[in-house]
Amino acid sequence: MRRTTRARVGVSLLLVIGTLGLGATPSGAAAVPAGTPAAGPAPAPTPAAYALDAALEQRLGDAGAGSYLDRRTGDLVVTVTTDRAAEQARAAGATVRRVTRGAAELRAAMDALEAEAKITGTSWGIDPRTNQVAVEADQSVSARDMARLGAVAARLDGAVRIARVPGVFHREVLGGGAIYGGGSRCSAAFNVTKGGARYFVTAGHCTNISANWSASSGGAVIGVREGTSFPTNDYGIVRYTDGSSPAGSVDLYNGSSQDIGSAADAVVGQSLSKSGSTTKVTSGTVTAVNVTVNYGDGPVYNMVRTTACSAGGDSGGAHFAGSVALGIHSGSSGCTGTSGSAIHQPVKEALAAYGVTVY
Repeated sequence: MRRTTRARVGVSLLLVIGTLGLGATPSGAAAVPAGTPAAGPAPAPTPAAYALDAALEQRLGDAGAGSYLDRRTGDLVVTVTTDRAAEQARAAGATVRRVTRGAAELRAAMDALEAEAKITGTSWGIDPRTNQVAVEADQSVSARDMARLGAVAARLDGAVRIARVPGVFHREVLGGGAIYGGGSRCSAAFNVTKGGARYFVTAGHCTNISANWSASSGGAVIGVREGTSFPTNDYGIVRYTDGSSPAGSVDLYNGSSQDIGSAADAVVGQSLSKSGSTTKVTSGTVTAVNVTVNYGDGPVYNMVRTTACSAGGDSGGAHFAGSVALGIHSGSSGCTGTSGSAIHQPVKEALAAYGVTVY
């Protein structure tokens, strides 16, 4: 996953062909672009903002409805539904905005989609900037299923908005590249450690394929799978067995690398980068969290949607912001110019599952 190691950040096997864009809005859905950020560069959270976001999510419970970074000021804005929650958030140092729908109502909207409109080629997640569940449907979703989505949205009193996305979510195995197993090419995301042992984390749809991983096609085994989870999640872990001590940094594909010192959950509105061996390093903005993606071979939950560009072979790569690890690349619906729709698995969940830390 690193320029200085044999497993470098980059490629993988879940990808989506197509380009990001907006199409017709079905009846009953709000005609709002899904997750479209305002003009201008996205801010990057400070360590304090990451910590405040995590703390307030737990403290506010259902009286909170998510948080985001204000593009103009860079401040963390916390959306709330009660006066008490507003007081708590202000006292903690956040900017507060009152909204209509709380966390429980947004979860109920996603539960309705899960129960009544779990359609391959769709994804949905929470956009706290609009206090809605933002749904995307790719070009494989039929007119009949779009109408079904619209009917569910119409019953949810504006809590859901729907947008068409060109391209099709699907898995595709590519040859050549960063790490190899079972005849497939994938990519490491971040090097991690536990009790002195060294590992790398990658996408679970990669580690499902093979127990043994090499740095080149047909090369010597450098690591052995110790865990995998896909679908539902999309993460896996491989333990280095070749005696190497790889550096804890991400390849920037310009002769340098970015050191990784911590991990955090992404915040809507923040900037981030994605490193993968197909599209190299691309940048974007986080547009939704708690995202469900209905891949053809099963759903994944609690993902993060971004505008970073990606293409075939990028899955398993690293999503990060400066020295902060954010996620493991899972898939996308393609890319138009510099605007994409890359989805990542939050890396903190994978770290907790395996009891490892970035370094």
